[in-house]
Amino acid sequence: MPLALLALAIGAFGIGTTEFVIMGLLPEVAGDFGVSIPTAGLLVTGYALGVVLGAPLMTVLGTRISRKRMLMLLMGLFIVGNLLSAVAPVFGVMLAGRVVASLAHGAFFGIGSVVAAELVAPEKKAGAIAMMFTGLTVANVVGVPLGTLVGQTLGWRITFAVVAGLGVIGLAGIAKLVPDLPKPEGVRLRHELAAFRNVQVLLAMAMTILGFGGVFAAVTYLAPMMTDVAGYADSSVTWLLVLFGLGMVAGNLIGGKFADRALMPLLYISLSALAVVLALFTLTAHNKIAAAVTITLIGALGFATVPPLQKRVLDQASGAPTLASAMNIGAFNLGNALSAWLGGLVISAGLGYTAPNWVGAVLAGSALVLAVVSAALERRSAAPSLVVAGAAPVEQATPVHH
Repeated sequence: MPLALLALAIGAFGIGTTEFVIMGLLPEVAGDFGVSIPTAGLLVTGYALGVVLGAPLMTVLGTRISRKRMLMLLMGLFIVGNLLSAVAPVFGVMLAGRVVASLAHGAFFGIGSVVAAELVAPEKKAGAIAMMFTGLTVANVVGVPLGTLVGQTLGWRITFAVVAGLGVIGLAGIAKLVPDLPKPEGVRLRHELAAFRNVQVLLAMAMTILGFGGVFAAVTYLAPMMTDVAGYADSSVTWLLVLFGLGMVAGNLIGGKFADRALMPLLYISLSALAVVLALFTLTAHNKIAAAVTITLIGALGFATVPPLQKRVLDQASGAPTLASAMNIGAFNLGNALSAWLGGLVISAGLGYTAPNWVGAVLAGSALVLAVVSAALERRSAAPSLVVAGAAPVEQATPVHH
């Protein structure tokens, strides 16, 4: 794998840390600003919605400059947002800082996925995408637990200041290691938008929203669930997040390995297992050991869907993939926002901290249904023409290109 993938992984590490570290610090941030846990959960929802809006906006704004320069500008925006969060005097400013940082997220991973795929042979594209996303998953093993520990001991503001420093390192890595690839000729915004007329692109994005949304329904409120239901001490949230991160790393690597060989079967297995495990989490959350195992499985099964879903979008929008790729990252975070909001609703309704797990199970199960529908439509479009004796052949549907 090219060394440039390391630079993309470094940037992904910083972004992954700021995205997920807030989950372990929700009680501290809520207490500092005097707001409820569901209100503090808006920091997760707001970030996710910022990714959804920022993905197309930043990608469109970057159509006239090189992808390397755009990646550098996005990391600069990420740094500013995290510094704003670190010095926020009130909750509203903290939320604004989260949104500013999130504007860089979707376009970074979207453009980065395209760059990563262009750096390797066609049969290694999913592996290259997974390598970049390794930075995001490793963030959950190293960055998020350390950030949570720092936030619980030295204050959450220090955590976000350190995250801004990670952004500086990511910016330097991109400047040094990522080649300045030429822009593709003849590709304009209208070509990028044309990809969204492909029903398979839309179905893949819908699977992304529902599938990864199932993961976030559970993990957004992981800290209060583990302390109030499982009986863990506040300090234990750090190593529980390490387990979640280890699961993400394993799932990402498995997804990257098998997505190039059996993409749809991988989605069937991972989504169905994810729905079952999330449903079981409502029971296992009451036992410390069972909860720890379940958290690891949720991370693994959830991230096993990331490389195949991202690759499927790139394949289906192969003519002009940049905007579609960024929008799919936005879809991941739209799922995060939807599930965090729904999780807050069921908690506020008095159903308890385990209720979001049921929300997650339903979302993951819905993604599985869409995967089956997508495969069925693909088989139908690839079916040979029906030839009736003595009649002209029936017109064949436009084939889906892989």
